[in-house]
Amino acid sequence: MSESKGVLQGFKEFLMRGNVIELAVAVVVGAAFTNIVNAVVKGIINPLVGALGSQNLDHYQSCLTATCAKDPKTGAFSDGIYILWGSVLSAALTFLITAAVVYFLMILPINKWKERQLLRKPVEGAPLGPTEIELLTEIRDALVAQRTGGTSMPSGTIGIQKTHE
Repeated sequence: MSESKGVLQGFKEFLMRGNVIELAVAVVVGAAFTNIVNAVVKGIINPLVGALGSQNLDHYQSCLTATCAKDPKTGAFSDGIYILWGSVLSAALTFLITAAVVYFLMILPINKWKERQLLRKPVEGAPLGPTEIELLTEIRDALVAQRTGGTSMPSGTIGIQKTHE
């Protein structure tokens, strides 16, 4: 019984890791985003390409053999070997649009944000500025030097003001 409890606990920990949840969110967002990109390709890109011919890129194809025949009623090709390069072009355009949107709207801003975060972080091995104690010591020494007329006391000694009675 304890072995199954350990397996279930391990499975629960696996599911609750950030990477698994982030991956699940990415798949859901990606599926929704695919619908948007497909709509852009079919609604904008295909009509632009359609200005040259058919509005459906799937209709762009070439015959490799001399005996290509098309059924006049259905428009389907009955014999011959066809290369459906319109479908490939449509898929390539969909991929390029998806990659561009993901890069410019997601990857680029995240990289800029990470770069700013790294610039805020102190660099290892770089000389650190003076500590608060060192700054206060310098201020004290400057004030003492100002009071005594230009002669400063050695650093690290506390200046005591003498009063005359």
